[in-house]
Amino acid sequence: MLPPFRSNRERESLFKAERKARSHDFPLLSPFAFTRFFSCSLFIFLCIFEIWNSLFLFFCSAFEVLLLLLVVMTPPIETPNKSLNSHQPHPPLNERILSSLSRRSVAAHPWHDLEIGPGAPTIFNCVVEIGRGSKVKYELDKKTGLIKVDRILYSSVVYPHNYGFIPRTLCEDSDPLDVLVLMQEPVLPGCFLRAKAIGLMPMIDQGEKDDKIIAVCADDPEYRHYTDIKELPPHRLAEIRRFFEDYKKNENKEVAVNDFLPASTAYEAIQHSMDLYATYIVEGLRR
Repeated sequence: MLPPFRSNRERESLFKAERKARSHDFPLLSPFAFTRFFSCSLFIFLCIFEIWNSLFLFFCSAFEVLLLLLVVMTPPIETPNKSLNSHQPHPPLNERILSSLSRRSVAAHPWHDLEIGPGAPTIFNCVVEIGRGSKVKYELDKKTGLIKVDRILYSSVVYPHNYGFIPRTLCEDSDPLDVLVLMQEPVLPGCFLRAKAIGLMPMIDQGEKDDKIIAVCADDPEYRHYTDIKELPPHRLAEIRRFFEDYKKNENKEVAVNDFLPASTAYEAIQHSMDLYATYIVEGLRR
């Protein structure tokens, strides 16, 4: 059946009615749909904000790392060394003492870093260079602080007791003060122990003064009760004297040993060597 004929006015009225009806086909969103839409929008916004915040923190961290690398890799500014321009020579004695202070190759130097002890000059620390019964002449290497082998004794003798030096002391021969420690057992080279001075052995080695402190181990129950060298058996003193008189004979070197002196003289010698060490160190540091 054919649709009825409509005039232009009828068509226009019909079109407006249809448009008005269609506008009522889309009602407002329900509360549930609006809440869901708002939640999704808020979630998307938070995700975008979190991503932006993460990127910001990443770039800040990268910038800090870059600055740190620039600081580490930048070479230090070299300042001119005024000491190179000075032409004032140091005394040979100061050079020998301070050489181990300026060019350190080990963690600690037994001559300069080991304290002499609060009981000095009566009781003091002693660094053992040569153990009792040894024919090897060990001695301190002043540059490195290590114990080196100087030579093997030329004569058929061995050291009668442990032999070493007193740290932070200085004698006229530019070496630390030597000490012979009487005790029961030999001690390994490089170890240090507490010793108690009981006397002094005056000695002249090739025309130069080279006195030795005679001491006992302060922690040896057999020897620690000795307080003066006169308490030792005479034969023990004779053995010590004969060793130092003979141990360089096959090297054609002359050594003279004088009479042993009491403990009071040993205290004075130790105190004098302590004062001499302090004087030269202070003068060297001032220069």
